[in-house]
Amino acid sequence: MILILMGVSGCGKTTVGQKLAAQLGLPFQDADNFHPKANIEKMKAGISLTDEDRLPWLNDLAANIRKWEQTGGAVLACSALKESYRKILQCVPQITWIFLDGSRDIILKRLQNRKAHFMTSTLLDSQLETLEKPDYGLHFDIALNPDQIVQEILIKMNQMKSTSEFGLIGLGVMGKSLALNLADKNVTVSVYNRHIPGKEEEIAGKFIADNPSFKNLKGFDKLEDFVQSLEKPRKILLMIYAGAVDSQIEELIPFLEANDVIIDGGNSFYKDTSLRAQLLEHINIHFLGTGISGGEEGARKGPSIMPGGSSKAYISVSKYLDLISAKDKNGKACSSYIGSGGAGHFVKMVHNGIEYAEMQALSEVYFLMLNFLKLSAKEISEILKTWQSDDTGSYLLEITIDILQKKEGDGLLLDQILDQAEQKGTGGLSVTAALEYGVPYSSLSEAVMARFLSALKEKRVRAANLYARENIIPPANSEEFISRLRNAYQAVRIINHDIGFNLMRQASDHHQWQLNFSEIARIWSNGCIIRSELMEELVEVFKTAETILCSTHIVPKMKTWQHDLSYCTAQGLQNGFALPVLSAALNYFLSYTTAESGANLIQAQRDYFGAHTYQRKDQPAGQYFHTQWKSQTDD
Repeated sequence: MILILMGVSGCGKTTVGQKLAAQLGLPFQDADNFHPKANIEKMKAGISLTDEDRLPWLNDLAANIRKWEQTGGAVLACSALKESYRKILQCVPQITWIFLDGSRDIILKRLQNRKAHFMTSTLLDSQLETLEKPDYGLHFDIALNPDQIVQEILIKMNQMKSTSEFGLIGLGVMGKSLALNLADKNVTVSVYNRHIPGKEEEIAGKFIADNPSFKNLKGFDKLEDFVQSLEKPRKILLMIYAGAVDSQIEELIPFLEANDVIIDGGNSFYKDTSLRAQLLEHINIHFLGTGISGGEEGARKGPSIMPGGSSKAYISVSKYLDLISAKDKNGKACSSYIGSGGAGHFVKMVHNGIEYAEMQALSEVYFLMLNFLKLSAKEISEILKTWQSDDTGSYLLEITIDILQKKEGDGLLLDQILDQAEQKGTGGLSVTAALEYGVPYSSLSEAVMARFLSALKEKRVRAANLYARENIIPPANSEEFISRLRNAYQAVRIINHDIGFNLMRQASDHHQWQLNFSEIARIWSNGCIIRSELMEELVEVFKTAETILCSTHIVPKMKTWQHDLSYCTAQGLQNGFALPVLSAALNYFLSYTTAESGANLIQAQRDYFGAHTYQRKDQPAGQYFHTQWKSQTDD
């Protein structure tokens, strides 16, 4: 175990730490001994350290904490005044924070009586000003003598051994996988699942029985027992369907206390999330609406996590979210605070909208290769493998290759799957949001509509018999078409992402969320369903550009690829193949890059029949005009 005693200089960290280490049989470490010489000289001179001064010191301490954990643990005395400092030091799962707090007068008197120490009493006020008191860990009043504090710490630690650090409600596919993910990271986890006679019975107990190797999992079938098993402040993750969230919160509230945290990890509508956060805030319970993407495998091995809501609540649970999340190419957690209110669930909703469009685009590419080029599934998979090995690579492309190779008996399993695409509704919700915020959402909307159309199977079969496809003329050069189709696919993906991020930007401005799009792209670079080489590029794009299509990284590519998108789309449509996402993306791009459009005629028409007025090019913006279009002398 690692125990860190924190607080301002003079609060007794070293004295208490040494006594505690002796009781536990652990080595004692003083963070002051790790300060570089330059830091010590500044403090001797009564000069406060800056964050830049502290960073190398904190990183060195974190490296040592990792070593101490491997060799049995340690007790560390460290001021750790800010939450940002503590986050650096929280580099291993099993850290117990012990905050020694007390009045300025007591601490000042101690500092004045302390001999031969580089930290002078003149720095106390700056330390107190810097101090960000944690609302987690063990808190002790330094008015007690050191021996009393040590005994209180030992009592609290014994109590903690019988409680779990984290709670999870809902043992569906995602809930089970996340619980095991947490347990893998040495987090003690309590799990609970509702009891429905004949349908859901003793789910928690069976889950524990099915995973006997995890000694840090506890299962409960009674909600009160589950809540009481958690250390305070409680941290409870809900992995249940959106329609059950409110009733579950109502059941929880009687057993919760101030500063407990509820995390909704399902696909709740972001406006509902905002309302829940406001209602719970009135009773001092924190709420986080948290998007989690990655499916069953991602939940087990590391998803992308998008928490939004109470920033205070995020601080208290961030170490757990970081632990279980995927890691980007630099080893940083694919989890980051998104923004207040429903920001986390909004961003997850848009993620799903992009996901719909990416899946439909791949479906259209596959369909063209299969029916226009007359390629076999094996040939298509080999082509897609070459795409996956370069900068076109993505998780969705990877699984498409696997699907095209999956056999059932002597045939392809895919050929036996009914062509009716289902959905859970998050794609449609993003379309509704785009309408509400007035954001063009062309290809992402079409992806949702394509699923609705696919559901009309019987009608489609009847119509196909009435409008039989004839005279399909495949391209003369298939290899050239495949090369151009690859470029068209890349162009569509760029456009899809631009549309999705534009919706997030508009919502961010409206709600003052201050979304960081480079950071969102970063946490989407691994773990989530739409992770890809393109997403890695967007991390850098959003550091300098406001929109994807106007980025200097993207413009040269799109200047070439738009012609391939036009060509492939036209060829497909002319030969009778529906390409809703490819064609919608092309129309969006052409409209977006057209300086003078035909919308002036629409404005004239609106003014003609409805006196809706219009603006003029030759007049200042914001001035509106109306014309009597038809002369009264006209017949």
